[in-house]
Amino acid sequence: MEQNSRALTIKEWALDDRPREKMMSKGIGALSDAELMAILIGTGTRNETAVAISQRILGIANNNLNELGKYSLSDLTKIKGIGPAKAITIMAALELGRRRKISEALSKKQISSSKDVIDIFQPQLADLPHEEFWILLLNRANRIIAQVKVSEGGQIATVVDTRKIMRLVLEYQALGIILCHNHPSGNHNPSNDDIKITQKLKAAASTLEVNLLDHIIVTDGQCYSMADEGVL
Repeated sequence: MEQNSRALTIKEWALDDRPREKMMSKGIGALSDAELMAILIGTGTRNETAVAISQRILGIANNNLNELGKYSLSDLTKIKGIGPAKAITIMAALELGRRRKISEALSKKQISSSKDVIDIFQPQLADLPHEEFWILLLNRANRIIAQVKVSEGGQIATVVDTRKIMRLVLEYQALGIILCHNHPSGNHNPSNDDIKITQKLKAAASTLEVNLLDHIIVTDGQCYSMADEGVL
């Protein structure tokens, strides 16, 4: 009776359900998202393999890793078969993936398009349940000097201090700035307040002979560039 109640280890799964062996024989690119997650989980339950549990988790998240990345520890542990240790492992893996995207984008250093900015900020901001306002400070060649979070707010808005941003411009001796904030609602279009604060910051920057090059609005889907759309 005891033998039937314990969880099966990966070695005891049917051959088709062994993602580690599949990875070694066919390469990591051959594994599905569920199989990769099963390696993280390690063990299933007496009724489900880790692959089956992983498929169920992904199904709850609409088979979307970006959506899964928004899940909290509490959200994950509500799923049958997932305790705190497994939930933490899943969250850690997703966070590593997010940080890898950010590192790859930052390694380019020079900003040549709105896509370069989106590549930096979308992995960082798209999954947040609240708004954050960031600034990129650039030199004459549009290379990144610093990336600074200016403020953090609620689900609808965040307060932006013009004087604080201008102090940062002077502190880093920046000659160009790019603004970025996220919309947790998923609506990528700028609000009237977004446009007003952009115009206010552009005017303030110009008094220091600094160019405000763009203001990017990030969501977990489409993003918005005020420069690309001719708003600036």
